[in-house]
Amino acid sequence: MNENLLTPFTAPTILNQPATIPIILFPMLLIPTSNHLINNRLITIQHNLIQLTLKQMMMIHNVKGKTWSLMLTSLIIFITTTNLLGLLPHSFTPTAQLSMNLAMAIPLWAGTVITGLRFKTKSSLAHLLPQGTPMPLIPMLVVIETISLLIQPLALAVRLTANITAGHLLMHLVGSAVMVLSTINFPTTLLIFMLLTLLTILEIAVALIQAYVFTLLISLYLHNNT
Repeated sequence: MNENLLTPFTAPTILNQPATIPIILFPMLLIPTSNHLINNRLITIQHNLIQLTLKQMMMIHNVKGKTWSLMLTSLIIFITTTNLLGLLPHSFTPTAQLSMNLAMAIPLWAGTVITGLRFKTKSSLAHLLPQGTPMPLIPMLVVIETISLLIQPLALAVRLTANITAGHLLMHLVGSAVMVLSTINFPTTLLIFMLLTLLTILEIAVALIQAYVFTLLISLYLHNNT
């Protein structure tokens, strides 16, 4: 194969113009919608999955936390579609870019923290100092807890980027091996192709799980601040 390992993670261009935004918006056009009173099976399954996922995330929230339900639903659909987009041949995976994941994680994390400081000021500040801390350790623990709070959005973005990037690199390497061995040893090529098929199924599962984990962690941060 003539492509290098970093080709799937390079931002594409169309007529020398960045095509990242159209690619990010494209999966949204594929989500079926209906204005009819009676929906077809595909839209019914889609609605049931969304309701089930939302119910799992919202069951721990109070009334104020449930106001974020539309935001969290949109977030998990967006991350899922962009993750799956990268599994298509010659496509681009937006969620493999750390900058984009940080652009999602930082505002959402900041929103949960600001919500906590506004409505539960004492409780939010109390998280910076565990109860029963000895007096000499208070300054150190406040610094440590503050740092752990500030790196939460970085951890969210790095986790999503690392999982998506690692899977795509592994698929690229296995796919390259299939192309090279196809003219040398057919039985070995067949075995590696079966491995590639199983790896693709695993990557679909990873794409769905990582979208759920990212959204669930935002939901937990929100729960701690409402």
